[in-house]
Amino acid sequence: MDHPAALPFLRETLLFLALVGILIPLLQRFRINQVVGFLVVGVIAGPYGSGSLAAEYPVLSWLTFPRQQGVQVLGDLGVIFLMFLIGLELSIQRVWELRRWVFGAGAGQVLLSGMVIGGLAWGFGNRPGVALVLGLVLSLSSTAVVMQLLVESRALATPVGQASFSVLMFQDVAVVPLLILVELVGKDSGSGLFQKLGFQMLASLLIVALILVLGPRLVRVLFRTLARRRQPEVFTALCLLVVLSIGGATAAAGLSMALGAFLAGLLLAETEYRHEVEITVEPFKGLLMGLFFMTVGMEIDPREVLREPGWITVSVVGLLAIKAIIAAGVLRASGLRWGQAIEAGLLLGQGGEFAFIIIGAGVAAGALTHPIGQFMFLVVSLSLLVTPVVARLAHRLGRWIDADTVQQQREVHESRLPGASGHVVVIGFGRVGRMLGEVLAAQQVPYIAVEHDGDRAARLREQGFPVYFGNAARVELLRKLKLDEAASLVVTMDSPSAARRVVKAAREQAPQLKIFARSHDEAHARELEAAGATCVVPEMLEAGLLLTSHALESQGLGAPAIENIIAAERTRRSGAPA
Repeated sequence: MDHPAALPFLRETLLFLALVGILIPLLQRFRINQVVGFLVVGVIAGPYGSGSLAAEYPVLSWLTFPRQQGVQVLGDLGVIFLMFLIGLELSIQRVWELRRWVFGAGAGQVLLSGMVIGGLAWGFGNRPGVALVLGLVLSLSSTAVVMQLLVESRALATPVGQASFSVLMFQDVAVVPLLILVELVGKDSGSGLFQKLGFQMLASLLIVALILVLGPRLVRVLFRTLARRRQPEVFTALCLLVVLSIGGATAAAGLSMALGAFLAGLLLAETEYRHEVEITVEPFKGLLMGLFFMTVGMEIDPREVLREPGWITVSVVGLLAIKAIIAAGVLRASGLRWGQAIEAGLLLGQGGEFAFIIIGAGVAAGALTHPIGQFMFLVVSLSLLVTPVVARLAHRLGRWIDADTVQQQREVHESRLPGASGHVVVIGFGRVGRMLGEVLAAQQVPYIAVEHDGDRAARLREQGFPVYFGNAARVELLRKLKLDEAASLVVTMDSPSAARRVVKAAREQAPQLKIFARSHDEAHARELEAAGATCVVPEMLEAGLLLTSHALESQGLGAPAIENIIAAERTRRSGAPA
């Protein structure tokens, strides 16, 4: 009797999970960039590495990936969800706050780098459409690598970090037309190419615009209807539904599923459910990144380096130099000092993860030949491998160039581009929280609020309040709120136990943060103070003391005497200083 076939590519899936389970802790322990680590392991274990020896040594077939087919299936899944995660981290509000840098420095860097690199590709005999794709693709940098390096060095809030972040945001936005362009180039290479591309690009952008206009309304209705009880499994199911549905829609329209996944992340990023969705997918983030970059490594043939070592080396150095020079010049013109501009330029010199996606799509669509695609894979991969070393050298070089600037040290710690820090976090946006938010807004103080009631959060969001839905007692959500950069945290929740958990979790995450909390009575106030609150305001006590002061005033007591009585009573009941 025949048994049913096993799950397709089960061996590859199990081996991948085992490798990721071993790799992630090791890379974190030795502070090795995860992107670089996964790429190297993918090359070693892939069909062009030790997997090529599986036929001669059968035992290797259990420890490597000798078949390209299984790798491709895993890679397609990794591309879809990596694009979703990148879209989810891209906020239109954040782009607008940094618009001068995003659309000034970011656009300048991409266009100038694309023109120079594309011109070189055309000079080497590539068709105009192929040269255009290569130029724009290689102008992009690695969001995953650069952001990890900035976070590890705690430089994200410095001028270099914020300028680099702004350029990366523009590059993320530029991926949408690039994904469309590469597929259109592959479909048509005849005369009148650019005119036809223009019309087809316009039609594709109209489809994307339609998704971005209608999508938010449909997504909000879907989440409000099905996610009222805030169950994690419901959020996971809804995320998968949104990603695969929009991906399927773009695929049906003749575009890629990767583009649809990116749009799905972008749609969810603009809803009140953004942070809760981020927390839901957070446990899978490292796994999905590992899946993508490991499969990219498996598609790289290291033997190509031995065939053309000179051209590979020149291309890698040339890519880093061209992008660094152009980015440094653009950032210097945008207002950074020379040392800062050169540091940021070198940090952005490598190729990016989008290059793997777009080059792979280009090869599949026929826009790029396989040899060109393989060569570009190698150039981008090697540029990523050397980026951590280049980043350390760039930091030292930048400090040395700006060593004579008197205000350098002050700017390293204090200078911020718009929206970088100093905000107030409000937990609970009922009557008290809303009043606080209105006052902060009137005084132009930036704040962000979290509300556990999904319907209320949705209504407030529609009214223009910066309110997100979520459980603020979760450590993952507090990290998303950037407590380490906040001026203060205000807890106005009705539930005493929930407020205590939030204060305790926030104090553990940000030991120096000022935490102001509302309590119901004196006992609750003492619990919040024990949990780490800087200042607690018991609403019943303060209301009673205010009424008492009015009553004493009616008896003819003077203001100083009333203040002393009220202060003594406040101290006796709550332990607050007189």
